[in-house]
Amino acid sequence: MTEKLTSFFEEYLQKESIFKDKPVLLSSHTPEIMPHRDPEIEKIAAILAPSLKLEKPSNLFIYGTTGTGKTVVTKYVTSKMQEITEKTNAGLKIYSINCKLKKVADTEYRLIADVARTVFNENIPETGLSTNEVYKTFVNALDKERILLIMVLDEIDSLVDKIGDEILYNLTRLNSELKRSQLSIIGISNKLDFTDHMDARVKSSLCEEELQFFKYNAVQILDILKERSNTAFREGTIAEGVLEKCAAYAATHGDARRAIDLLRVAAELTERKNETKITISCLDEADEKLDNDKYYDAVRMMPKHSQMVLLSLFDLCSQSKDKPVLSGNAYDAYKTLCANLKYKFLTQRMFSNLLGEMELQGIIQAKIVSHGRYGRTRHLCLGIPPSTAPKIERLLREGLGV
Repeated sequence: MTEKLTSFFEEYLQKESIFKDKPVLLSSHTPEIMPHRDPEIEKIAAILAPSLKLEKPSNLFIYGTTGTGKTVVTKYVTSKMQEITEKTNAGLKIYSINCKLKKVADTEYRLIADVARTVFNENIPETGLSTNEVYKTFVNALDKERILLIMVLDEIDSLVDKIGDEILYNLTRLNSELKRSQLSIIGISNKLDFTDHMDARVKSSLCEEELQFFKYNAVQILDILKERSNTAFREGTIAEGVLEKCAAYAATHGDARRAIDLLRVAAELTERKNETKITISCLDEADEKLDNDKYYDAVRMMPKHSQMVLLSLFDLCSQSKDKPVLSGNAYDAYKTLCANLKYKFLTQRMFSNLLGEMELQGIIQAKIVSHGRYGRTRHLCLGIPPSTAPKIERLLREGLGV
């Protein structure tokens, strides 16, 4: 087997790839050319331009569905501003974070500490200080000299779900404490109704400027795919009609990111088959593979008790009509399910650990809520996309025999 595997890898290294520049198909890539987003680029640039003179720009809230270019356009504009700042030595600082992916955005303490460490190299411990002390350190560092700090909070709704919107109010009000410097916020969200549930004070201070990114249509997605594929692939490696069908697949949701992912996966499947041209059949196979997304695979590989916890949440969320579920009620439902399936239930601590693991995977969302002298509890809801949830629920019921 060792010789066979060695031979396989040696042959792979000698084989010419159909990719010319694969990273341009990754979500982390920021392209120089973004078809059909010039108006949005120009508007964001116009709003942020005063910061190059260290004049505070308006806070900006950007919203739109997944794959409409919100993050990549914002990243493109701010990166160009940083390039200019490096030449002029202006005191512009830009801090960017994806609040859904980074664990530092799960408490106010951790987020402010991370900004202070990342931007100002402040030595703040992971724990041990009060949140007020962390804010004081951050404000002092920011106000040592004349600085304009722009905080880009991508997936800002995830931050609010975890911490509450009070943090946004605290950040927007910091300017009243600063003597030399200023702070501005850019919030990015996939949730079109996010601001509807926001405290009126926070909304008025955060949403000084708003910009909506509308969905791409099939023709626009096709232009994006042509632009990326010209750089990503060697000439003659894409069969006729592949880009058109790829655009049509993604146009249902107006999601350019899915179209690019679909094309990349189709190319990877083509190479695994030792073929040299991406075909319609490979694209169809890639579409099916993406549908069996990471959530489905993660749930399928879960231990039985994790699956029972998740199925209990499915039932409770259905009964509560998508309102948050108390962790105590979820534990009671889990114990009932264990009894019905003749399993010995886990302790509440182990149950809590399973919830934590699922939260890290994005399968559930949890928010700690204080009830004063009655203690604290977690409000739980599903983090699985609605399009995938029915398939995962069927998987759980069939696997557990419910």
